[in-house]
Amino acid sequence: MIAWVSPSDAAFGAVAELFDDYRAHYGQQRAYGTTRQWLQDQASSGMRISASFAAGRPCGLLTALVMPASLTLGTFWMVRDLFVLPEHRGSGHARALVTHAVAAARAADARRLSLQTEQDNTAARALYRSLGLHEVDGYITYSIDG
Repeated sequence: MIAWVSPSDAAFGAVAELFDDYRAHYGQQRAYGTTRQWLQDQASSGMRISASFAAGRPCGLLTALVMPASLTLGTFWMVRDLFVLPEHRGSGHARALVTHAVAAARAADARRLSLQTEQDNTAARALYRSLGLHEVDGYITYSIDG
């Protein structure tokens, strides 16, 4: 089952725990209380949070931001986070989460849905291609640390 989750939902605490697992997966210190508050603040500011469930517990999550598409006076969706617990990988959870987000973006008449992944994440890249997403040539990403 895939569902959008908000801070008022009973599953929100378990999804925040899963988000803390995601952060730990990338080397961050676990900080459930801080993570939950941050996730709640982000959800209150418009971040969309989707979770995949197995046996009644969240095992995968996706976050997306709805952003202005200035030139077309519309919106686009940016998937920011996608994570599935290692023991649930290969079971279709990531595919279901991305498909769910694409359907929601289309239903909201978004101009596009975009996401990023590391160059060497071959499994993710294969998944995204199989879902009809394509790499965008001609753009370079820049950033600066705060």
